[in-house]
Amino acid sequence: QVQLAESGGGSVQAGGSLTLSCSVTGVGVDADCLAWVRQSQQRGREVVALLTDRGNPYYPNYLKDRFAVSRDTAENTLSLQMNDLNPEDTGLYYCAVRGSRLVPCSLSGLTNARFRGRGTQITVSS
Repeated sequence: QVQLAESGGGSVQAGGSLTLSCSVTGVGVDADCLAWVRQSQQRGREVVALLTDRGNPYYPNYLKDRFAVSRDTAENTLSLQMNDLNPEDTGLYYCAVRGSRLVPCSLSGLTNARFRGRGTQITVSS
């Protein structure tokens, strides 16, 4: 059974940085398409970072200069480094595993990932 547990959220002032971590069990982080997904009032649900099983990262264009996704296969964790945060980055961040070949490994597809964690809240104040 795939289980995901996020950590690292919290409150930060605009311009600050945070690193999120997701502990993954039940599947290798290099065995499927994984993503960080944000749920917010302003933007709804969107994938902010995606990592393919081959280790190729993808981001929405407006985030690619500030967010960086990575994985640690030894620890089986997925991480998200976020820099220069602004209030629009506020939201619930959760990690997700595609879990099905029927789900496209894409920024839009992983909004419907089969497995997801409970999430960790990030609040950015101005």
